[in-house]
Amino acid sequence: MTHNTEFNLAPTIIGSMPHQDPVKACKLIAKYLTELPAWPQLPQRSNRELMTAQYAEGFPGLKITDDEAVMDRTTVEWEKELEALYGAYITSDTEKYGISPEAAAGFHAFLEIHPPSPRGVKGQVEGPVSWGLSIKDETGGLMIYDDVLSEAAAKLLALKIAWQEKQLKQIASKTVMFLDEPALTAYGSAYLPLSKERIQQILTEVLGEIKGIRGVHCCGNTDWTLLTDLSLNIISFDAYNYANSLALYPKEISQFIGRGGAIAWGIVPNTDAGVKEETPASLQDRLEEAMAPFTREGMEFRKLVGHGLITPSCGMAYMSEDGAEQALELAAALTDRMRSRYL
Repeated sequence: MTHNTEFNLAPTIIGSMPHQDPVKACKLIAKYLTELPAWPQLPQRSNRELMTAQYAEGFPGLKITDDEAVMDRTTVEWEKELEALYGAYITSDTEKYGISPEAAAGFHAFLEIHPPSPRGVKGQVEGPVSWGLSIKDETGGLMIYDDVLSEAAAKLLALKIAWQEKQLKQIASKTVMFLDEPALTAYGSAYLPLSKERIQQILTEVLGEIKGIRGVHCCGNTDWTLLTDLSLNIISFDAYNYANSLALYPKEISQFIGRGGAIAWGIVPNTDAGVKEETPASLQDRLEEAMAPFTREGMEFRKLVGHGLITPSCGMAYMSEDGAEQALELAAALTDRMRSRYL
């Protein structure tokens, strides 16, 4: 891990916001996330901004509507589209596989509306495991279990994230790119019967296209060695609801941080009720408790703070706009409290 991951608990977001107006969402991000802003995904604006559809543009044979994504490999054009995708991947031709304003209004607004001179900038795509489990082929089978489609999906998402990274470098030279992988919570179950090695192989193909800092977000409980064993810089998790899940791996997480990795602590609740109940002081108590198990492995608390980020527990798409602003305000205030005490 050669990148500097000393974020000192800078606040950022996982991705989604509840707004329909991309300018309003970006102004809120610019106000509170001055160090590591991220572009907002806006699924309340359009179904095209739901996580799977948002990154589907350009996939061979995939037809996207406001209601569904339908796969069809029976057309004459399918093989040509597949060849074009592989050709773009081999030549790193990302421009043909960008994300349109129709699919990501928040991304395009963010390029114009962001805090001045941030330390870094964050982008995200749905990870290849979750994406492959969200789309069916023309026979009704899940894409991830079809070797041809699974490989093509990894290449498409790699191009999407590489395209994002190039665009975001206009804002800051330090880029942080996340794969959002909610499906990893199903690892070991009948819903996700893939081997650990296969999951890691799929993730690695997309992560390998990231030039900057590489992160993976999983919003629930999983086997965290799926990620600690990868060439990865940040593990992002829901510390508000699942702090104990990470604490089951104190040795592996301590070694991960010791190699230069960082943890994005999703300690701010992503519900309106949650943000009304919590204060910066109560969240500080929760965060210190979540971090404590790793100090028993010899990790200095100050290093945990240095190699950490503060985020909401997951996306904020289904909060109210006022609730989302409260969450960002809590995150920024918690950062200030932790820094004043430990740094």
